[in-house]
Amino acid sequence: MADKVKEVAIGEANRIKALSSDAARSGAYLYPLRGIFYFATHRSLWKPLLDKLVPTLSLGLGITALMFTFTYLPQMAVMAFTSGPLAPISAALLVLSESSTLFTVLSKSFLIEDALVDTFDGVLLSKGTTDLVSGGRHVQDGGDPIAKLGKLVKDPFAKYTPSAIIRYLMYLPLNFIPVVGTVMFVVLQGQRTGPAAHTRYFELKQWNKSQREKHVEAYRGAYTSFGLAAVLLEFIPVASIFFAFTNTVGGALWAADMENGNATAEGTAPQLREKAKKAE
Repeated sequence: MADKVKEVAIGEANRIKALSSDAARSGAYLYPLRGIFYFATHRSLWKPLLDKLVPTLSLGLGITALMFTFTYLPQMAVMAFTSGPLAPISAALLVLSESSTLFTVLSKSFLIEDALVDTFDGVLLSKGTTDLVSGGRHVQDGGDPIAKLGKLVKDPFAKYTPSAIIRYLMYLPLNFIPVVGTVMFVVLQGQRTGPAAHTRYFELKQWNKSQREKHVEAYRGAYTSFGLAAVLLEFIPVASIFFAFTNTVGGALWAADMENGNATAEGTAPQLREKAKKAE
């Protein structure tokens, strides 16, 4: 029995090591950061966010205030038994995570879903992948990418499903384990968030479930690293409205690089690898 447990542990450790290596080599974790810079320097992409800013900020502030008012002290009392002196900090992080999730679910389902679709498609247009976008919506003549966006002909991002919420609730108790539990929680959330960032891309590619799963598996490490960076940026409830848009921009930049052959599962373009071989 002990040998079997050891074998499983070693196998899992090797799997995590390989996944971490793939994640680091891919460089996909940089796309959420690139999304911030690209969003900040392209004013035309601000319109979808500005149109939804007031109601979304109000929702975020309200959720955060209510969560800290009614759940912080009870959760800190429980975590005093598991986290000791770190209980106040651990409880605050847990409440922030819970607030962020509630905010994300409600805002993306009822307030900013269409705005995120417009942002994603607008970035794709700005990167020259017009043919891809035109398969999912009408593209008009206009001065900037957002102005060119016409009526959708394909469904937008899938809303949060009950299974996603149930999975989040299953992972939530991990936060009661000091430090390590919170890290595990963020990693698990990142593994889900990474592929979700390309839901719109998969729809525009008209891929079926099998094709999506094959692609995600090939880019497993890259999607995990992207998801980790995205989750950490969206961890603060009110600020997460801004990062939801910049992460969408980062996901679209990555999708455009995939379309143009500038991003692979190994993280380098085929052209660059050929040049490197010739240089050797």
